[in-house]
Formats: sequence, structure tokens, C-alpha cells
Amino acid sequence: MEWTAVTQHRAHLGEGPFWDVPTQALYWVDIAGKQALRLTGANVQIWQMPEHVSAFIPCESGDALVTLSSGVYRLDLDSPGLQPRLTLLCVADPNPANRGNEARCDAQGRLWLGTMQNNIGKDREDLPVVQRSGGLFRIDHDGRVTPLLRGLGIPNTLLWSEDGTALHFADSMDETLYRHFINADGSLDAAQVWFGPHERGGPDGSAMDAEGFIWNARWDGSCLLRLTPDGAVDRVIELPVSRPTSCVFGGDELKTLYITSAASPLDHPLDGALLAIRVDVAGKVCHRFAG
Repeated sequence: MEWTAVTQHRAHLGEGPFWDVPTQALYWVDIAGKQALRLTGANVQIWQMPEHVSAFIPCESGDALVTLSSGVYRLDLDSPGLQPRLTLLCVADPNPANRGNEARCDAQGRLWLGTMQNNIGKDREDLPVVQRSGGLFRIDHDGRVTPLLRGLGIPNTLLWSEDGTALHFADSMDETLYRHFINADGSLDAAQVWFGPHERGGPDGSAMDAEGFIWNARWDGSCLLRLTPDGAVDRVIELPVSRPTSCVFGGDELKTLYITSAASPLDHPLDGALLAIRVDVAGKVCHRFAG
């Protein structure tokens, strides 16, 4: 596979790629750099956030959601990059020592947000995660919040089965991808281990392809793992970055895989880059927030 660096931008902690099919635009964030980014064609727009931002997801109403440390906000996409206009939608996690991490919308357009102990210092340095203070929350289009899980370490990967009855979810603190069955009332059954620790790094964000395989970014592993629906390794995709963080299918026919990455002590030239790789299978679409 041949990869390309899509832009000259290098993130300190790139994350949360989202491909918007109607506008053919890619959204992603630099969590530690407090930036929300959008790529349309060759044009990159950057909104500088006042706090750490973990996700940037367009809404059906025409604006976008950004998940900041203090809450979930609407961002006016017509506002200037250095003066973003933000409106609070809700506070999902009331713990002020936590920050948002993984966030995605399900097929109903509801936002699912995983939170964790803040691990970013004032100079963007890494702080140790010593508490399982995080949670998983579901946010409806009207801002109503439903807590789903508590006691999480580092939540990552939010993917749903085709029929919507199961959630794939990772806790990177456990180096494990789990599966939760979703009950009729929307609550989650107990976690089942789906893919355990692997020698090629820890589990970070993921994307699902049209065949139901999961492409999982491996923090400190310099690769993606393509995992079968049964949780076995189908293939290893080597990458020129130390810390790939997540991925999403986009582009023509959803066959371009976009991969975010983070800076690392190894200081490889492309660490923090947004990469693109053409693949042989289409991915599933991302869903906008319904509000």
C-alpha cells in the first residue's frame, strides 16, 4: 500500500477523523493543540478552540459539534478560525478533572462520548493516567444526556454492528477491545472481551469497512490491524508514523483510508501527520449529529 501525507500540518495529538459524504470534507482535531480542522479539496480550515477538543462532527442543522473539556458545544462554521462562535449544548461528564476523548454518532445521529482523566499538561506534555474516572455517555439531538458506562480508563473506538444491536468499544488502559450488546432500553450489557492485548501497540480509534472488518489504529505500534468480525487479525498495515491514533474511510467510493497520528519521543518525520492510503474495500459512512 502507498501512503501520502495529505497536508503539511503536524498535530501534537491528531484524532477523531470524520468523513462527511454530502460535502466531501474531512473533519479531525488536534486534541493537545486545541484545534478543530476541516479539509475540503486542498483547503484546510482551522478553528482554534479555548480548550482541548477531542471530536469535530458536522450536524444536520448546518453547524458542527466540538467536544471540549468543559462540555459539548455547537460551532458556527462561518465564524473566524481565531474567534470561533461556540454555544453550549450540554455537559455530559460533570467531573471537571476529566476531558472528552473518543466520540462518534450512531445511525440515529446520537452522539456517544467517552471521557477520561485529563492527561495533557499546560505545556502539552503527557501526564500519567492514574484514575479510572472516565465514562461513556449518549447525547440525543436535544442535548439530553444518558450515562452508559462508568469507571473507564482511556475510552477509544466506537463502532456499531450493522443491525445496531452491538457496540465495539476499547479501553486502551486495558489494551483490549470489548463488545457490548445493546439492550432494548438502550442500556449496555456487560463487556465481553473481543480482541485482547497484541504485541503491536495498544488499541486506539477504529473504522469499520463494508464487510464488517474493523481497522484499528495501534498506538506505539506503527500500524493498523484489520480485524475479522470474529476478532482475529486479518492483516497488518504498516505505517510511517509511531503513533497512529484513528482512521476513517472517505474519498471516492469510501475507499481512501485517512489516518490521524500523534507526536512521539521517536520524532519520526511524519509523526502527527494526516495520512491517506487507497484500499481495496469500501468503508461505512459516518453519521452526522441529528440536531
